[in-house]
Amino acid sequence: MKYLHTMIRVTDPAKTIAFFELLGLKEVRRMENEKGRFTLIFLSAPGDEGAEVELTYNWDPEEYGEGRNFGHLAYRVDNIYDTCQRLMDSGVTINRPPRDGHMAFVRTPDNISIELLQADGALDPAEPWASMPNTGKW
Repeated sequence: MKYLHTMIRVTDPAKTIAFFELLGLKEVRRMENEKGRFTLIFLSAPGDEGAEVELTYNWDPEEYGEGRNFGHLAYRVDNIYDTCQRLMDSGVTINRPPRDGHMAFVRTPDNISIELLQADGALDPAEPWASMPNTGKW
């Protein structure tokens, strides 16, 4: 398992980037998703590029409370199906199953979202995951 990033939602990307630049972080990449109407901006500290802060800017205005602006922790896993099965076997709810063989979401006992991402590209879709519905929020 490898730690990837922490996501926070932002209302003013330029101001937030300026703040993180004051701390010494630099923008390392940006992704615009027109269909989803959001922009993802990744920042990291020089020399520690593997640990990123992901700024999520939703194009449609939304007010974020202190609980909503924090998004999730993300980890890369060797086999997303095995990881999700191990979690399920231990009583953890898979909120967003890895239907695509690439991404899943679970929550900690305190309801903090954890994103799991398959290492080295998506696995082929497989049951029971491919047809499993979402449960709750993530």
